[in-house]
Amino acid sequence: QVQVVESGGGLAQAGGSLRLSCAASGRSFSGYHMGWFRQAPGKRREFVAAIRWTGGSTKYADSVQGRFTISADNAKKTVYLQMNSLKPEDTAVYYCAQSKLPTITIGTMEQSYMYWGQGTQVTVSS
Repeated sequence: QVQVVESGGGLAQAGGSLRLSCAASGRSFSGYHMGWFRQAPGKRREFVAAIRWTGGSTKYADSVQGRFTISADNAKKTVYLQMNSLKPEDTAVYYCAQSKLPTITIGTMEQSYMYWGQGTQVTVSS
């Protein structure tokens, strides 16, 4: 069984920064990837970024490319999401999740993931 726990959310001003953490525990993660998703009020959950535990390849949504950076500390089994140049439209509950399968291709669909965390709120004021 895999468990993931997010932390680091909070309130930031537009243009500011926050760093989210996602601590994972459980079986070996070799070949799997961790993804960050977010859900704003009244909207569907959307893909933000993901990283493969093995090799560190990454993928980003166009809306955060160049502003957000995902990284992983394999020894700590922790994934980070550094969010810079925050915008009010980044306000959402952010979730991390482990991929269902150890694929080379990083998925951007919710269905590619399981073992979701409880989410952490990020609020960006203008």
